[in-house]
This record gives sequence, C-alpha cells and structure tokens, in this order.
Amino acid sequence: MAHSPLPSDSPVGAPLSQAAAGDVLGGSGAMFDGIAKRYDLLNRVMTFGIDQRWRRRAIALLELPKGAHVLDLATGTADLAIMTAQLHPDAQVTALDPSRGMLAVGETKVTAAGLQDRVKLVVGDAQHLPFADATFDGVTMSYGIRNVPDRLAALREMTRVVRPGGRIVILEATEPPANLLTWGALLHIRVVVPRLGAWLSGAPAEYRYLQKSIAGFPSPAAFADLMRAAGQDVVAVVPLLLGVSHLWVARVPQQLGSPR
Repeated sequence: MAHSPLPSDSPVGAPLSQAAAGDVLGGSGAMFDGIAKRYDLLNRVMTFGIDQRWRRRAIALLELPKGAHVLDLATGTADLAIMTAQLHPDAQVTALDPSRGMLAVGETKVTAAGLQDRVKLVVGDAQHLPFADATFDGVTMSYGIRNVPDRLAALREMTRVVRPGGRIVILEATEPPANLLTWGALLHIRVVVPRLGAWLSGAPAEYRYLQKSIAGFPSPAAFADLMRAAGQDVVAVVPLLLGVSHLWVARVPQQLGSPR
C-alpha cells in the first residue's frame, strides 16, 4: 500500500499512512523492520501458539469499561490491538510502534479483519507519547518493554495517559529460575529460540539480541518496583508457564502520589 510521506523530521505520533518510509522513532524500530514479514510466523512457531492465549489473558486483566479507548504500545503487527477490538466490539484501539515495517504488516491485518474504523495505527515512541493526559481507559504492552531504552520513562508516560483508576497490563518474556523443572524452558530460550529464529528469519543478529535481552531483563519483583516508581499501583504479578513470561497488572491511582 502506498503512503504519503512526511519529512524525515516528522513528529512522533504520525499516523502510519503519513509516516515517512525509513523513519525510526524509538529504541528498536529499525531492527524489527527487517523481520516484520515473518514476525507472526516466528512467534507462533517459537511459542507453539501459547502467546495468543496470554494476550487474551492480558486483555481480560484490563477490566475495560463499555466504550473504552485502549492504547496498545509496541503493537508490532497489531496482534493484541486486533484481539482487543474483536473481544470488545464497542472499544476503540490506538496501536503505537516505532517500526514502520511492523505497522505496515499490521495495517494489512487490520484491514483484513474489517477493523480499520476502530484500530488506529500510529508510528511513535513509548518514551514520549503524543497523547494528552488521561486519554485512555487502559494500556497494554506485549513483548515490548524489554526493548525500550528508558523503561521508567515509558512507564511514567503510561501513567500519564491513562485515566485515574484505569489499568496498565504488561506481558513480557522472562528467564525462569534455574532448577530441575525449568531446565527445558531455559534451553529453549537460550539455545532453540535464537537458532530457530535465525534460521527461519535469516536474521541471526536479531534473534541473538532476543535471547540476550530476555536474560538482561529485571526480575519480576524488580520490574514491579519500577512500575511503582512510575506512580502505578501494582495489582498482580502473574508467572506464565514456569516463568518464561510474566504479566504485570497495575492501576493508575485516583490521585497520583497518594497512598491507596
């Protein structure tokens, strides 16, 4: 699909249809442009499709009101954004990502699902969101916070753009603790995922990065503390499949800075 480009210095928050080809706004857009067309297949193969089940759980944990406006950060090819719109037929979804290549794939999927009136794709940076305070009823971010250079800045931005009482749900890959029960999962993350990803995508550097970024991500408790430092009330931290991923659920306080 052709797009009318903006100049290369176009502001963060440009709709996909206006964003300049090659623009990368944020920490990791350029890297994901190169694997965008095979990204969904790789996810399904490497997680055996379980990632979709976890996305549905993330949406349920948002506890959205009727007619909600949801922000999906690091939307990638818009899997979670599309699922949110399908599970909540009265909701509007704004889906933001720094990778124009990923969003182009997502645009095709949104159109195929007939959701172009309710799912808006935006090129942008989670660290500097182009939205007014208290714009959204909830925020989701799946497998993206790990790639953000300044995670605290992104979390503070989430707090800012969610209405008081709204929820923030983050789904992220994590390394399970090393023990007899998790050795297989660790082998999968450390050896199988980078090799299989490199073979299927033809992009070995990207999938070596994936394994290293998972290993370097904070512990579930430490990341929950980071959410609290961003002004969020952490409601739950949920391990998934022996800890290969986690869900963090937080609420924006009615009055920021006040105890609840």
